[in-house]
Amino acid sequence: MNPQLPIAAGGPVIPSFGGSGKAYACERANGLFCWHWFSQNWGSVLWPALRQHVVLTLIAVAAGFAISTALALIAHRHRWVERPVTAVTAILYTIPSLAMFELLEPIPGFGLSRTTAEVALVSYTLLIMFRNTLTGLRGVPAEVRDAAAGMGMSPRQILVRVELPLALPAIVAGLRIATVTVIALATIAALVDDSGLGVPILTAINNDVFKTELISAGLLAVLLALFADGLLVLLNRYLTPWSRARLA
Repeated sequence: MNPQLPIAAGGPVIPSFGGSGKAYACERANGLFCWHWFSQNWGSVLWPALRQHVVLTLIAVAAGFAISTALALIAHRHRWVERPVTAVTAILYTIPSLAMFELLEPIPGFGLSRTTAEVALVSYTLLIMFRNTLTGLRGVPAEVRDAAAGMGMSPRQILVRVELPLALPAIVAGLRIATVTVIALATIAALVDDSGLGVPILTAINNDVFKTELISAGLLAVLLALFADGLLVLLNRYLTPWSRARLA
């Protein structure tokens, strides 16, 4: 919790910031956005929370990508695997985030920890990336596979040199959706893991909604999602130069 924002015992009270000049007038009035508070708390509150949020997101997306890609490759070769994997990941995806945290917390080794937050976040990425990866692989034309086989390529070479490159747009699309989803849900993960942009958001809410802290943390989460999505778009364009040539 932010020490500058004490929680009053009796009813709504605007936090005291210990200042009397014009610089503190916005904070005392709980203005919509107080630049003075933002600049004063960037290094101690917002920047550390943003870094933690990035770490939470990277771990969840990386783990989810690895698991979902492995499952999609298995389902691509053995079609009977698709239905049970889709069913399980769909169930995980439909569980509300608060309920997911509540279900994981009593498990030994979980509790109020980073592990609980990451397991929950990873579970929300699996359906998205599994289906997109599998759709991309299944979308490769049969004649392209036949031509590759006719050139003497082994099944592994066809997968690595033909199917995966052609499936990249669908794979990256799933990665984009999963990344933005995790960035949003990671704010709620602050309930079980005291890190990320959810911490200043919850602090603001617990202090009768201090608007500047709430808006600052929420805006940083939105900007992070936009930046990550744009970065993945550029990555997709870099990895699929043939798409750029076709558009030109």
